[in-house]
Amino acid sequence: MNRQDFKAILRLLSDFCRKQKKIVLNMTCAAVLEAVRPYITVVLMGFLLDQVYAGAQLGELLGYALGALFVNMLLQMLQAWTRESFNRKNEYIKEIEAGYLNEKALKMDYEYLEDFHVQELRFRGQNHSSLGTVGWMLYQLEFLITSVVSIFISLCILLPLFAGKSGAGEGFIASWQSAAILFCLLGAMIVFNYKLSLGYTARLKEMEDDMAREYNQLDYYMDILSRTDAQKDLRIYGQQKIILEDTEKSAERMKQGEKAQTRLFVRKQLIGRSLSDLSGLLVYLFTGLRAYAGVISVGGVVTYASSILQFSKAAARLADSMGYMKQVALYARDYGEYMDLGKGKKQGVKKLEEPGEGELSVEFEHVSFRYPGSEEYVLRDLNLKLDIGKRMAIVGKNGSGKTTFIKLLCGLYDVTEGCIRVNGVDIREYDHQEYCKLFSVVFQDFKLFSFPLGENIAGNTQADEGRVKDALERAGLGELPEKLEDGIYTYVDREFDDTGVVFSGGEKQKIAIARAIYKDAPFVIMDEPTAALDPLSECEVYAGFDKIAGGKTAIYISHRLASCRFCQDILVFDGGRVVQRGSHFELEKEEGLYREMWNAQAQYYQS
Repeated sequence: MNRQDFKAILRLLSDFCRKQKKIVLNMTCAAVLEAVRPYITVVLMGFLLDQVYAGAQLGELLGYALGALFVNMLLQMLQAWTRESFNRKNEYIKEIEAGYLNEKALKMDYEYLEDFHVQELRFRGQNHSSLGTVGWMLYQLEFLITSVVSIFISLCILLPLFAGKSGAGEGFIASWQSAAILFCLLGAMIVFNYKLSLGYTARLKEMEDDMAREYNQLDYYMDILSRTDAQKDLRIYGQQKIILEDTEKSAERMKQGEKAQTRLFVRKQLIGRSLSDLSGLLVYLFTGLRAYAGVISVGGVVTYASSILQFSKAAARLADSMGYMKQVALYARDYGEYMDLGKGKKQGVKKLEEPGEGELSVEFEHVSFRYPGSEEYVLRDLNLKLDIGKRMAIVGKNGSGKTTFIKLLCGLYDVTEGCIRVNGVDIREYDHQEYCKLFSVVFQDFKLFSFPLGENIAGNTQADEGRVKDALERAGLGELPEKLEDGIYTYVDREFDDTGVVFSGGEKQKIAIARAIYKDAPFVIMDEPTAALDPLSECEVYAGFDKIAGGKTAIYISHRLASCRFCQDILVFDGGRVVQRGSHFELEKEEGLYREMWNAQAQYYQS
């Protein structure tokens, strides 16, 4: 393990200890007690044998035995208590880790959430074992602590072995040099075992990374199969066969990968056990010869032999743990990289005073944007000022940068170059949550949650029933609460409540619009708000759009140019730039992309 490995593990442990000190403390206590307890018996057996040879009375022997038994029971009870306390938490330690990752996902700069590499980092770190990265670290750390404490106790007991004399009458076997050679041999076996463990964990990490994509694909398919809305397309287009074939191939590749992991593990275990048996043979041979030479007593043979075996076993376990900790370090690096994402975004603290009518100014100054890790610009050198209090439409071909423009305005993305100013202040200087209060947005890929209807609209567990009903009325669903058995307290969908209601696509879109109305923000932004509506509902939304927006600034993204006619200002995007700007009647007369798009769509409305 190198310095970066230790830093990655310490980072992971530090983050976990910040909120879960008690778990780590209980684990440490259990590990130390696990190391100490075997030596009570080791020392006791050797001591009792020596006392028997010295002619001690039975009562004395029983007293020693009972005293040691009492200490052992006390330690065992304390270990059981700490172990139980640790295990209770350890059962859901992966969920604790998931909570940290979820918290990070909620606070991370939004553009990172759309990066495949970011999602892969999260997946690898959390799913490489049933315990997660934190649980796997604590599991190996417990073995490491137990091994270190056990080695320390063994060396303390074995110190007299190095006190032998090397006189001619004593012979080499009675000298301290022979003990040193024994420990050098054992040390060489331990180093070899450590190298073996490092190679094993490195190869295992490669195998697990190769299998991560298979797990990710299976998770994706499981998610699809659990969603009823996906089943229509699967059946209509006969895509069940594709999913079955893909899942079978992924399962087969995972099966082969797990077989390869098993073969690797068996080879490692075979070599490790052979080394352990050889070290045991050397230990018993050495202590037996020392007893024969009269250097140690019969009881000493038991004590020293058992201690050396404990030392050898602990050292081998330490080598294993260090090897596995190398694996932990690799995943801890993924964890650290994931947790550090998004820290480059400036976190402002300024408060945004509630604006009165016409008091807002919004300006893009030489704004360009590209996604993290990409060299291709999605938007290039935008310079424009929004007309506050007006209706604005944003149009253009797919991929022209329309939705990216809105995400930048809302602060979901941070500009790559340039800046966006609100009331003359760079929006990065504002507190982000305060800044978000400026916008009510209905995205094309909006999401309703399996909460009660009122909570979905209010974005809060404390929904104002009057305001919720008013928002539904203005969105075209005024009669909906009366139709529902539990009114606005009816759950959306049935994930958490079997009495929940599965609304149609059009109803869901109107609920999303009602949510935007309820928020009552200065900016109302609609991204294809009528995409799922029937013609009558679409007409209803168009007709009521002015009423919905009131005196607010309304920005409307649409592919249907007929819906832009009521807007006073239209921005035409192409290739990440604004290539035209004006009203519908101005742009209709002007050569350019808008007229081309208008004419292409208008032919379908002509009789």
